Amino acid sequence: MDTEKYIIRRANSGDIPALMSLDHGYSTDHVWQMSSDRGPDEVGVTFREVRLPRPMRVTYPRDPDRLADEWVLREALLIAEIEGEPLGYVSLVQGPAVDSGWIIDLVVSLRCRRQGVATRLIQAARDWCREHGLTKLFIEMQSKNYPAINLVKKLGFVFAGYSDQYYPEQDIAVFFSLELH
Repeated sequence: MDTEKYIIRRANSGDIPALMSLDHGYSTDHVWQMSSDRGPDEVGVTFREVRLPRPMRVTYPRDPDRLADEWVLREALLIAEIEGEPLGYVSLVQGPAVDSGWIIDLVVSLRCRRQGVATRLIQAARDWCREHGLTKLFIEMQSKNYPAINLVKKLGFVFAGYSDQYYPEQDIAVFFSLELH
């Protein structure tokens, strides 16, 4: 895909059906496995990359029937498109940390993955944060989302924490952050 031929813009209500129809799931052959060591005065947590015996398909951790209602609550919903066809989107909110933006959703059409669309959407999220005077960008994802973990690490994000049983299916969320200069 020629990355110069598509645009990134703010989504509007007419985009909602097409964005909801995108495949929000993903496949992975690795996960970030968490182990913890708890003592009376300390807790140690370690994540390690583990190769799975076979690739697994993972469903998106948010209820697809509620996505449109949740998007209304976001400060920004940016869409990548070519000739009116959505290639992916990113949704953002400000906070909860001071002067920070938070990527809640980052989805790319199955046929457009690994072609730079997610990278461009994250760049657009960075630009949005800068335009709003924010100095840090966070992103959350399932610890199973090895493709996204690799992407954000490649883009300079650093591990910033986790939350056990964060998603409705009790999956672990991992958080990464990026200082915006």
